[in-house]
Amino acid sequence: MKFISKKDSITNEEIHLSYADYGSGRPVILIHGWPLSKEMWEYQVNDLIQAGLRVIKYDRRGFGHSEKPWDGYSYDSLADDLHSIIEELDLTDVALVGFSMGGGEVVRYLSRHGSNRVSKIVLVSAVTPFLGKTDDNPEGVDQSVFEEILAGLKKDRIGFLDDFGKKFFGVNLVNHPVSTPLLDYYRMLASVASPRATEQCGIAFSQTDFRNDVKAITVPTLIIHGDDDKTVPIDASGNRTAALIPAAQYIVYEGAPHGLFYTHKERLNQDLISFLS
Repeated sequence: MKFISKKDSITNEEIHLSYADYGSGRPVILIHGWPLSKEMWEYQVNDLIQAGLRVIKYDRRGFGHSEKPWDGYSYDSLADDLHSIIEELDLTDVALVGFSMGGGEVVRYLSRHGSNRVSKIVLVSAVTPFLGKTDDNPEGVDQSVFEEILAGLKKDRIGFLDDFGKKFFGVNLVNHPVSTPLLDYYRMLASVASPRATEQCGIAFSQTDFRNDVKAITVPTLIIHGDDDKTVPIDASGNRTAALIPAAQYIVYEGAPHGLFYTHKERLNQDLISFLS
């Protein structure tokens, strides 16, 4: 297991970030969603490497095998963590692929650290441009939804994660695209995160406004979203992000849930390789 150590510029704590680095060629950084870890990319890594790409994946602070500090879960801190990985590995011509919450890190990284080292970005089921509903963001998701998430985490975190996983992958009485053992596995990955990080990152992705970050994007961009995403609804996210980046390539997966990295893995891998290679 590999780690990058950095001093947090906001909390002044020493932070250790767990990462994996495979293959050679153009570097691609895979940024995981909430509340999982870098292991969620299992079904992408091999195909990307076989396509001649170098794949780097890491655990967000508070998740997986990375440091689990009490504070420091703002998107500025999280974008700085991504910056530390890019700097420490001295990556150039890098492509950033952010899933769900990870899409926020991608766009905040660009606005905070620039695009000198970044050649392309991909936003998959991403929370951009602004997920929470406010007076000046009426298209967002009602705050009561996020309040229910936080209440569920505080009452019974593992029980909440179990229910959340079913919605995440579009599991219902007639549709079961993920096996029960695999659902259990993803619940286990989510349970490894610290309760504090899980709650604080939930607040971050529901309340952070990325509209200015998104408008400022100048690098080639691919947006992928499922039109049956019940976790990050497409009308509040993918459609609006695409409208703010007119030059972006936008692909809508018909019938796909939030967790399309598994349910639509073959198509996703093909689209990633086509865009990144």
